[in-house]
Amino acid sequence: MTSVTFVILGATGDLAKRKIYPAIARLVENKKITNFAMIAVARRDKKISSILSESKKLSGSKISWKNIEKNSYYQQLDFTNEEDYRIMNDAITAIEKKHGLSGNRLFYLATLPDFFDTITNNLAKSNLTKTNGWSRVVYEKPFGHDLQSARRINKCINRVFNEKQVYRIDHYLGKDLVANIAFVRFTNRVLEPLWNRNHVASVQIIMNENIDVGTRGNYYDKTGALKDVVQNHALQLLALTAMEPPKSLSGEYVRNKKANVLKKTRVKNVLLGQYDSYRKTEGVKQNSTTETFAALELSINNRRWKGVPFFIRAGKGLHKKDVSIHINFKRVECLLDACPEDTNHFTIKVQPNAGFHLKLNSKPPGTKTEVTPVKMDFNQSAMFGGDTVKAYGILLNDVIKGDRSVFVRNDEIEYAWKIIDKIKRGRLYHYKKGSKGPQELEKWSQLHKMPWRD
Repeated sequence: MTSVTFVILGATGDLAKRKIYPAIARLVENKKITNFAMIAVARRDKKISSILSESKKLSGSKISWKNIEKNSYYQQLDFTNEEDYRIMNDAITAIEKKHGLSGNRLFYLATLPDFFDTITNNLAKSNLTKTNGWSRVVYEKPFGHDLQSARRINKCINRVFNEKQVYRIDHYLGKDLVANIAFVRFTNRVLEPLWNRNHVASVQIIMNENIDVGTRGNYYDKTGALKDVVQNHALQLLALTAMEPPKSLSGEYVRNKKANVLKKTRVKNVLLGQYDSYRKTEGVKQNSTTETFAALELSINNRRWKGVPFFIRAGKGLHKKDVSIHINFKRVECLLDACPEDTNHFTIKVQPNAGFHLKLNSKPPGTKTEVTPVKMDFNQSAMFGGDTVKAYGILLNDVIKGDRSVFVRNDEIEYAWKIIDKIKRGRLYHYKKGSKGPQELEKWSQLHKMPWRD
């Protein structure tokens, strides 16, 4: 099995404790990796035992942590101090020698994007990424805060690293059902021939959260729904849903096709909202105009999708948690006296209760012309069990294997930011927490002749 040294920068943050450490522990327990060391790196003076103990509580993970605990270390480091990196390099070399590791190093930047440039340059200057094995660097979202900042970060990375060393992570792409989108579409004859403007009336991508901003007010008020969710998660789901058939469902083939979709995507209409108590959140400005809700109509200017509207809805403090994609098919010619009100649609449910279903029209027993919709349903947890592999575990395992197909390429990020940066912000509509969003959304939906599927 491949030996690997994990170096987690930003080791005391919420992301590392809730997601990354449990993912490594799961990989170890499942014997995906057998020879490893983990170095947690942050600015504060901490002990590795307290960090992992807190991680176990926050994650609620029931897996064994014994192996990760005995192979883990803590290194205090000022991200801006070059000498600290040289000291860390010596420490890591000694740890690798102690555990008989080959020098394969995985650097995970679980930090704010403000530190990406500094850490990238210092990793190179200190020779931390020059070893006898491979060196791979993972960058956690958000990747910049607009097109200009994303380009600056990409230029910095490209000066220092080969693109094959770089893994820009969007954890949504590691979810089983998201990875399944391409498989379901391209391996089923009953779907692929219909996946185009001749048969599809519209596509909806819904990313509702029933939780509010919580304790993240200071961060969220500088970001908002468009940058926090739409720019990365929602547009990645759009790209996977709309891409042309790749030569293979691996390697650069998928990334090329996703980039081509984003390059051709434009925003036609937008409605923004903010839940009513948002401005009372700690860290949020009293006169904040940051949106906590966004509804968008987009178009994809290519042969397959020309004229088909793509709708995105994303927000916090809504009536329920729902991450799903709905492919709404066009109506067939009605041959009955009582025609069905709804059209056929195919739904991919990412969260909660991952799975997918196809809605068809059928005749109830004992009737002649009455039509009722029936659901052909696949529930992932019911078929494969509830303990599916967690997204971060999948992504870390792919980094170790050198598989970059589910990671976001630099041009994809820049195309996505270009879409967001061109949005003209208009009026901000308020809505009550626990509702479906602003009341104006209903008028907006009627204008587009498009009822949302909830």
